[in-house]
Amino acid sequence: MQFSKSTDYALHALIHLGNSERCNNIGIKELSGTLGVSESYLSKIMSKLRQDGIVRAVPGVNGGYELARPADQITFLDVIQVIEGRQKLFECSNSSSRQHRLLAEERAAQRELKHPEKKVCLVEKVMYGAEQHLYQYLREHTIQSVLDEAFKRCTHRENKK
Repeated sequence: MQFSKSTDYALHALIHLGNSERCNNIGIKELSGTLGVSESYLSKIMSKLRQDGIVRAVPGVNGGYELARPADQITFLDVIQVIEGRQKLFECSNSSSRQHRLLAEERAAQRELKHPEKKVCLVEKVMYGAEQHLYQYLREHTIQSVLDEAFKRCTHRENKK
């Protein structure tokens, strides 16, 4: 599994917006320059984030983007699902195979059940568990948690001097 460059740019853009010491917004030109990506490509990413309520577009000559909610309320999972989509990571394509039926029947026999479990892919069950752990981890990490970690590292380096 690999996340797209769009997810990378989206997360970095949000961290930049969250780290902005200014109270106002940041224009697409400055943001794209900071990230080293074209304005048109970044505009498409920011549009998706805006449509989902993660950022807010500020119109006008001095317009740009700002976070639409506090950085501690924007999780990595929120951003990934906006950019990558909300589909399942794994889908069993083999639940009607002979091997799957034999495993299901064997499992049912071990439990002394009269009817084997149907449409339960044992591989999918494992993959679903892994997906849930990943989602939980990504829910626990927010834009603010990254900013806090960066601040701790900067403070630690300054104290070493």
